[in-house]
Amino acid sequence: MSAGDRTHAGYRATLEKRPAEVAAMFDRVAGRYDVTNTVLSGGLDAGWRRATREALGARAGQTVLDVAAGTGVSTVELASGGVTAIACDFSQGMLRAGAHRPVPMVAGDAMALPLADASVDGVVISFGLRNVADTDAALREFHRVTRPGGTLVVCEFSTPTWTPFRTVYLEYLMKALPGIARAVSSNPEAYVYLAESIRAWPPQQPMAAKLQAAGWADVAWRNLTGGVVALHRGSKRG
Repeated sequence: MSAGDRTHAGYRATLEKRPAEVAAMFDRVAGRYDVTNTVLSGGLDAGWRRATREALGARAGQTVLDVAAGTGVSTVELASGGVTAIACDFSQGMLRAGAHRPVPMVAGDAMALPLADASVDGVVISFGLRNVADTDAALREFHRVTRPGGTLVVCEFSTPTWTPFRTVYLEYLMKALPGIARAVSSNPEAYVYLAESIRAWPPQQPMAAKLQAAGWADVAWRNLTGGVVALHRGSKRG
């Protein structure tokens, strides 16, 4: 299939997560990405963003990096209270769609961030880590750019803790989610990939082990919405 055919037929990346393919997929969903997320989450996305900001605990005057920030909705949330929040994403389409937002934006890959060592007080990545080709490399890169004493917060879809709900949730992901996306998204095929990537993502405990292996200390997590989303938090030792 040619690039032109993909544009017209809809396009999604594969679970191999080649960066160019994932970026191209997000370029194609950028126009309606925010409204699609709100619809698919039943409006819960705003509360998840607030919980992420609270878990980070950044103070006025500090600088934080929002990786895989998309159009910058999450970055605006992080920037409240006098915090300088920088949006970073490797999808140029996403950054263009969010260019009107009052936060600095920079193009960059989670595995090779365009920042100096120990240059930010905290790093956040919301619903983006599972789209990175090498999760462990990204977690090490977040550690590199964070100052000693700084914090990482990973907000990501996870594994519901109640078995009956987990079964219903997985059925929703693979059946209902793509159908809803067809009604509201500019590229519904992308949401088939997104559902697959959520199902393939590790549960809470193995995810915590990944943070620890990358050098993060005091790793803990908090479940949101019964474990549909998990907030993992770690700190960089001074």
